[in-house]
Amino acid sequence: MEESAHLADSIAPTPDTVGATHVLVVDDDRAFRELLQEGLESFGYRVEAATSAAAARKLFDESGPFQLVLCDIDMPGEPGTELLGWLKQRDPDIAVVMVTGIDDTTTAVSTMLSGASDYLCKPFSLPEVRARTEQALEKRRLVVENRCYQEELERRVEERTREVLQAMSRIRSLNEELRQAYDTTLSALMIALDYRDSETQGHSVRVVEFTERLAREMGIIEPDLTDIRRGAMLHDVGKIGIPDAILRKPGPLDEKEWEVMKMHAELGYDMLKDIPFLETPAQIVMTHQEKYDGSGYPRGLTADRIPIGSRIFAVADTFDAMCSDRPYRQALPYDRARQEMIDFAGKQFDPAVVEAFLRIPENEWDEIRRRVAVQMKARPAPGIPSDLLDRVSVR
Repeated sequence: MEESAHLADSIAPTPDTVGATHVLVVDDDRAFRELLQEGLESFGYRVEAATSAAAARKLFDESGPFQLVLCDIDMPGEPGTELLGWLKQRDPDIAVVMVTGIDDTTTAVSTMLSGASDYLCKPFSLPEVRARTEQALEKRRLVVENRCYQEELERRVEERTREVLQAMSRIRSLNEELRQAYDTTLSALMIALDYRDSETQGHSVRVVEFTERLAREMGIIEPDLTDIRRGAMLHDVGKIGIPDAILRKPGPLDEKEWEVMKMHAELGYDMLKDIPFLETPAQIVMTHQEKYDGSGYPRGLTADRIPIGSRIFAVADTFDAMCSDRPYRQALPYDRARQEMIDFAGKQFDPAVVEAFLRIPENEWDEIRRRVAVQMKARPAPGIPSDLLDRVSVR
């Protein structure tokens, strides 16, 4: 004991490695237990001792936490290997150095695999004890720091991810608000154009809804669906450039007047082509009067050379025209309009679009017409007499 005290006195503690480290010594041999306790205290550790695994458990619960445990393997009753398992369950980060009187490599390896940080063989010197304990504590420190780093990294990643998701949600919200603002503006323009042509009150609004319903039936999804809807909204925007004398002429147009009227598709395209978010709708505006067999205008395009939005629009537009009352004729019944679609599939209309049209029940078209009529009456244009709104067909 005197020799151990002399050795302890000759080894100065290292402040940066000991500090308030709390150590538990578990050994049924009093001499070795006291030697370890006194030596570790001389290093600056705060040390408590237990004579058995049961006493160690009690101290662990009452006096913990401990950062380091030196535990004898061969003890009466419960061996140190079982206490090792219990300690690691309670605190996976605790550093445990196993102490044995037998220099048995197999036993040492077994304890290390079970979670021990290191092992000491009796008899041992205090410098060896110090080296092994400091090594075990350093290993524990690195493990704890690494886990804390990982947890902090995960926390920061989670925080940044949350911030990114919130930003994305805000961007989506702003985009949706912007899209709604765009569409509200386009809708106002569409309705204004509709009122300018007194023969077609509500026509443009209905055609937009018909076009979107047909596009959905054909499996078209966003963002193409919005582009097609906008193209349908703006299909007649070029009529702004058509003189009122032609646009509102009560009777048939002569040849020259008709040539002027046909210019509205290109006029509309020229108005929209330089607006980035209307690039695709502008193509629909340009080609909405083309026919599947090439007999349309202004370019005489055929089949798939006509944008799909324009091919869908052609069916929706013609269907509404046939099923709406006009000053010079009454609306055609649904069965007659349906047969016209069938008869002109492959000529005026894309057969695939006609097939989609035929799959949609008549009552759905009626419901769209009723809904549009309600919308038109609820939101009259400034200066438009309410009796004009009653001309919107609900057929």
